[in-house]
Amino acid sequence: MEIIIRDTPESASVVAARIIAKQLRDKPDSILGLATGSTPLPLYRALIAMDLDWGKVTTFNLDEYIGLPREHPQTYHSFMWENLFRHTNVRPESVHIPDGNAADIPRHCSEYEEQIRAAGGIDIQVLGIGTDGHIGFNEPTSSLASRTRIKTLTRQTRADNARFFGSEDEVPKHVITMGIGTIMEARMNLLLAFGENKARAIAEAVEGPVTSFNPASALQMHPVVKVCLDEPAATGLKRADYYRWVDANKPAWQVF
Repeated sequence: MEIIIRDTPESASVVAARIIAKQLRDKPDSILGLATGSTPLPLYRALIAMDLDWGKVTTFNLDEYIGLPREHPQTYHSFMWENLFRHTNVRPESVHIPDGNAADIPRHCSEYEEQIRAAGGIDIQVLGIGTDGHIGFNEPTSSLASRTRIKTLTRQTRADNARFFGSEDEVPKHVITMGIGTIMEARMNLLLAFGENKARAIAEAVEGPVTSFNPASALQMHPVVKVCLDEPAATGLKRADYYRWVDANKPAWQVF
């Protein structure tokens, strides 16, 4: 697990964007796993500014609310097209986002897993982290071997997401999310976290025990994880100075 600390969300996101840009240049038909919410917005702005070729890229989103009309402004379908896809040349048929209005949710989840496998697996999975350590919508106590499925959101997650809606009552109670087992099969996981409110979750995920009470801690068991933080999100890390030293003394070929 590589910890990258920068002064601001924007500067940390530029590092993440360079990692993705290298992937797309090395492998134009890459499979990207993408996240939503406020955290990846600086990343998506940086990627748009790079004017990369998305013509052969395939994408899979982590999650989607259940029950919202597809064109609702707070669906992740709307989010992705507004904040990334419409600014690129990605092919609509290469974009995959869970269908929160599927008639048979369990079957749809199984089919989503099969689509990922059929595409060849995810090369880079972009992740945010909740204040309780959730990745995707894998809430605390989620199975660390879980697959794409329906999840019930915690009160904390609904309260955290209420800022995107008119009130907490408007936040759906259920979602479709990739499972932790699904996330762990990506060839690289790229986790972003910004702000002091994420510091505890990050410290537990990076330096604490591997536990379903902090689902992101499962990433300690993944062979290739890059964690891009701003300074406030790094305040809980006991070995932050060591991570900065490692970052500053990389061999040239490891620098992004």
